[in-house]
Amino acid sequence: MKITILAGSNRKQSTSTQLCRYIQTVLEGHECDVTLIELNQLPIPFYSPDAEYADENLQFMKTQLLEADGIVLATPEYHGAPTGVLKNALDHVGFDHFDGKVVLSVSSTGGAVGVSSLQQLQTIVRNVHGINCPEWISIGGEQRLFTPEGVPADSKTKDRVHRTLSYFVQMVSKFRK
Repeated sequence: MKITILAGSNRKQSTSTQLCRYIQTVLEGHECDVTLIELNQLPIPFYSPDAEYADENLQFMKTQLLEADGIVLATPEYHGAPTGVLKNALDHVGFDHFDGKVVLSVSSTGGAVGVSSLQQLQTIVRNVHGINCPEWISIGGEQRLFTPEGVPADSKTKDRVHRTLSYFVQMVSKFRK
């Protein structure tokens, strides 16, 4: 089973990206083939409906999403919304990349939880005919601490990630084409 993770932060030490790395490890433990795309390391050109793009980073991202059986979208929450870099990346793709695929939304925020950004991601997923996983992962405050090995320091957060990813993998397995 092939999973693509889009880490939508521009910050080098982003906790949402750290969470994505941990998610990648857990999914690989479920025997998934995982591609993690960190948008701060793989810049995507600004979207314009009038432009044609020959950008290697964009083509790589599009190919990975197209070939994925399931997708994870991760973002910090800025002003109650997903980041601009993630939204820009998503503007470049559409039905072909998401139609009938299960999508897990993930957020890490400085406050308690990043519910607003997750709700907006789920709206985007619906509009490109993806299937929203009914579970999501949102961490905030002290839940955003990771050990030097990249594991969530909070045991409840770690357990939540594992439960949610088990559910996500089961859904992807049932819905994949």
